[in-house]
Amino acid sequence: MFEYMGERLEKALKNIRGMGRITEENIQEAIREIRLALLEADVNYMVVKEFVSKVKEKALGLDVQKSLKPDEVFIKLVKDELVELLGGNYIPLNTKNNPTIIMLVGLQGSGKTTTIAKLANYLRKKEHKKPLLVACDVYRPAAITQLQVLAKSLDIPVFEEGTNDALKTLQDSLTYAKDNNNDCILIDTAGRLHIDENLMDELKNMVEICKPDEILLVLDAMMGQDAINVIKGFNDNLSLTGCILTKLDGNTKGGVALSVRYLTNVPIKFVGDSEKLDGLKAFYPERMAKRILDMGDIMSIAEKVEDIISEDEAKIEAAKIQNGKFDLEDFLTALKQIKKLGPLENIIKLLPQARKMGLNKISIDPKQMSRIEAIILSMTPKERRHPNILKASHKQRIAKGSGRTVEEINRLLNQFEEMKKMMKMMNNGKLKMPF
Repeated sequence: MFEYMGERLEKALKNIRGMGRITEENIQEAIREIRLALLEADVNYMVVKEFVSKVKEKALGLDVQKSLKPDEVFIKLVKDELVELLGGNYIPLNTKNNPTIIMLVGLQGSGKTTTIAKLANYLRKKEHKKPLLVACDVYRPAAITQLQVLAKSLDIPVFEEGTNDALKTLQDSLTYAKDNNNDCILIDTAGRLHIDENLMDELKNMVEICKPDEILLVLDAMMGQDAINVIKGFNDNLSLTGCILTKLDGNTKGGVALSVRYLTNVPIKFVGDSEKLDGLKAFYPERMAKRILDMGDIMSIAEKVEDIISEDEAKIEAAKIQNGKFDLEDFLTALKQIKKLGPLENIIKLLPQARKMGLNKISIDPKQMSRIEAIILSMTPKERRHPNILKASHKQRIAKGSGRTVEEINRLLNQFEEMKKMMKMMNNGKLKMPF
């Protein structure tokens, strides 16, 4: 979502690289480009004005040490100000109480029902909670059914009473949660096409009944500047504890994320970055700032990997690589784990300098991984463990079994050997990664 903004900022910062010292004259063009980049990304004008003013003021007041390059100092300053604009420190959910009660609010079409299912899935995985979804959107046709379908796919219970009385449903759900040892209650509320008095009155009554630990506004990141009015409307009535930005995987310019905290003081706590039910991520301002400036987000890659492979498994694989015992059986296991990470393009984009190296434009055909998998699966366990025993007759059999050619099998074996050498060199410290 921030790709366009990031490219414009990269252009602005490129113009100051190599300068001898920071002066008002040599950062003037960079400041102008930064202002244009933020305005074109639909960041609120007042936010842009304040941001640019702070960057300029701090840059001119910097006392750059001789050991540091002025352009690097300036880039770090821009990054730090972006972090501040995005909210500063990471603010986690308040999940200390038992039960933890979280109420999601928002306009129709913001993705509230899907988001509450994602949030339940997140809390079960990350916080080891036993969630209960409460269906209080009793007005929108099929809202309860939609929630039930999503919850069923996650094996998470839904409380609903099939009535039009949202307040009674909520009240009864609290008793149900207590009886069934649910330590996290997530409430799906009704939305409207716009903020109205009836909606707010019902939400206020619900707050009185359940005294939620968190009131989260679900906000479509593609709304543009009108999103600020929506946040203020809900916040004035409900005292929001945070918001969740959805559809960040779309073509939105990203201005909302940079405007929300500054204009409303409501922190962004989560972002939705895919339609899948695991596509909800905690929002870390520093990580997002680094992504915008093409500095990479290695921590997010590490977290994705941690969800797929345990520390013990990683140590075993690392030992095999170091000892030169990494075989095609291990490679097949690794392939399956990589597929669970999601599209590889999304992982590559998180690497430092991905835009600069053109990696953000890479398109990886998932069928290619399936072809490699088919070749390895057509081998016997012994052949996978000792690929050096493969003769021409073996390769012909494997080619027939996998529906591929002998040339493809040879190419895979050669690439595998090269990869093993590189991995061993990296583990021995003879090869350093560019980041």
